[in-house]
Amino acid sequence: MRSSRLTLATVLALAGTTAGEVAKEFEKKIAPLLEDYCYDCHGDSSKKGDVSLDEFKNLASHLENHDLWLRVWKKMRTHLMPPAKEDYQPTPEERRVIISWIEKHVLKLDPENPDPGRVTIRRLNREEYRNTIGDLVGVRYNVDDNFPPDDTGFGFDTIGEVLTISPLLLEKYLAAAEEIAELALPSTVVRRRPIMIDPGNFRQRDNNQQSARFMEADKKHTVGVDRRLSKPGQYSLEVKYRIENERGRPQGQTANWGILVDGKELGRVEVSGAGRLRDVFRKEIELSEGGHRFEFSIVPGEPGEGEGTWGVRVEECRLIRQGGSDWELYPESYRRIFFKGLAPDGEKERAAYMREIVEGFATRAFRRPAEKSTVDRLTGMALNRTGEENAKFVDGVKLAVTAALTSPRFLFRSEVQADPDDPGKVVAVDEFALASRLSYFLWSSAPDEELSALAARGHLRQNLRAQVDRMLADRKAGRMVRNFVGQWLQARDLRGLNIDVRRILGERNKRFAERVFDQEVRRDMELETELFFQHVVRENRPVLELLNARYSFLNENLARFYGVPGVSGRTHRRVDFGEDQPARGGILAQGTFLIVTSQPTRTSPVKRGLFVLENILGTPAPPAPPDVPELEEARGELSNATMRELMVEHRQKALCRSCHEHMDPIGLALENFNAIGQWREEEDGKAIDSAGQLVTGEKFSNVMELKEILASSRKQDFYRCLTEKMLTYALGRGVEYYDAPTVDSIVSILDGNGGGMVDLIYGIVESAPFQKRRGDGERLAK
Repeated sequence: MRSSRLTLATVLALAGTTAGEVAKEFEKKIAPLLEDYCYDCHGDSSKKGDVSLDEFKNLASHLENHDLWLRVWKKMRTHLMPPAKEDYQPTPEERRVIISWIEKHVLKLDPENPDPGRVTIRRLNREEYRNTIGDLVGVRYNVDDNFPPDDTGFGFDTIGEVLTISPLLLEKYLAAAEEIAELALPSTVVRRRPIMIDPGNFRQRDNNQQSARFMEADKKHTVGVDRRLSKPGQYSLEVKYRIENERGRPQGQTANWGILVDGKELGRVEVSGAGRLRDVFRKEIELSEGGHRFEFSIVPGEPGEGEGTWGVRVEECRLIRQGGSDWELYPESYRRIFFKGLAPDGEKERAAYMREIVEGFATRAFRRPAEKSTVDRLTGMALNRTGEENAKFVDGVKLAVTAALTSPRFLFRSEVQADPDDPGKVVAVDEFALASRLSYFLWSSAPDEELSALAARGHLRQNLRAQVDRMLADRKAGRMVRNFVGQWLQARDLRGLNIDVRRILGERNKRFAERVFDQEVRRDMELETELFFQHVVRENRPVLELLNARYSFLNENLARFYGVPGVSGRTHRRVDFGEDQPARGGILAQGTFLIVTSQPTRTSPVKRGLFVLENILGTPAPPAPPDVPELEEARGELSNATMRELMVEHRQKALCRSCHEHMDPIGLALENFNAIGQWREEEDGKAIDSAGQLVTGEKFSNVMELKEILASSRKQDFYRCLTEKMLTYALGRGVEYYDAPTVDSIVSILDGNGGGMVDLIYGIVESAPFQKRRGDGERLAK
């Protein structure tokens, strides 16, 4: 062992008892460990990676080098240092001693009272705005066409610091509020609003190409569609149809065309080339609340003489609910705002009702009780509007709704704090803020009535887990799945990616190649990933199943594309993989991941490896140096080389080696999957070698073994990474080093409880960063 560079004189020179005790602990416990395991590369004049652990004037200044110790801490936590190739490694206990000392004396972390971090006021992003408007007033507003895309930070569009607002965006919000108010409170409302069913949505069960847009007269078939009705009652079914030719009509040919609901035939019409070209079918039917199936069937009759093809084209299909009071004729959006019915006749009564409407809407829109002064102003504006010539009561309500929807209290998720500018003040957020944090985390929308009521009574915290369970069981939890998974795994990018399928498959016929991989396959892949993650959440399956599950969610189309037999039908369902599909299962074998981490014309071990490092293990590779040569340069030198051979040649360059030793083994393990996610055994006639070794030392021979390593010896890294990703999404800020006690606590829960996904969500919503906040400014002084 080398002699210590910290002398007793240095220790005595430190001022204060605490500093002296820290120095003694460093001298006795930490310095010897650093000398044993780190100084070969980072001491004794060695400065690998521009890191030196023994270049300092005194210990006090050394311990104040926050950036240095933060780098050491991160490398030690993830077992990246000392490198696995070094034979002399610290024991788990020695590693824990170094990490704990850095956390306590340099980073000044307090596991008992973790710093919750500051909160940047957050504007609603496009998805949150869309969902909030839909849940608040029942209007679906097209945010994609009317608002610009949101910026992202740390991989997510929920980050407060990037969700800024410009004058132009503010104008768009004003225009949107006026349009939404008009849609929610239309001027003409006392009429029956039909439920329109697009004829193109009627499809034959075993032939998706056959629809009600053209039903051939000479072929027996049935097309149908499922619809849910929100209200029971008497309905009028109205179907407009016409006889349409494709290539003439055989003389005397007939057919019987029928209309069915829930398998019961409502009517049958004999159609022929000699009959009326257009007609309307009408029928009064009693329908219950819930799901119903509407169908059209056609049965050939007399064959006729001559050549040609004709059939029935459905032009319009609609349902109109009959009966009920006039108030029921108003749309749901109207009745949500006018919660007591239409306005009364008396002037005082109308003014009082206006105030109730304004206060109720503002409270729901602002996600906390509206202040009296705000309600006074909004009510005054609304009543003044109703006093104008030819104005109606509803016009005043529209103005109040518009004003509320353009208020910063609606557009921004603000939180009340007594001392917002005091970084030393840590407080629990109030229950209204907690309700908003919870609802926007799990639903991407405002709190519902139950959450708001619990917050108003101060009972939300004590019922938090029950509310999480309720919210995860709700259909709105699918929004969290789509938005979180869509960004964490970049699944939402799949539909817009430019992919040269012809070159990937080596297929000369471009049209054939594009039929193999079309937009429907892309949609099926995206749905596979969402359903898989949703299953792990709803069933509280172990988090590690995201990596090593032996099942996924496929339909016939996607199963055929993957080469998985025995799956039929359009509906996705759980498919368990047998021994003939050993590599399938888990997110690393899904088309979404495999495609977004490939190049447009080929696989990319670098992109795949880097993605796993950053999004699965949370151990990103060092940044690439400038002027790195392209992989194609190696291909020019090695004709007909496999991807592994190209990567080996690429790594010969000194500039490339340090980064690629982290990424390449992972990416090459996935080379059996081509650039569109299909399995292959060979590349250009050569067997694919997927064996490798992680930079942390674990060896594997194929992707199946790699997945098991990630889910076993590297599971702590995955737990930590997934926790940090979900915390980032939920908190609206990046995870900082002072969040380590929170992350470690959640990881410990996962490690001890079998790692259920709901346990992860519980850990996040019960954590200090989710439950508390501190004022702005530099983090807490210790």
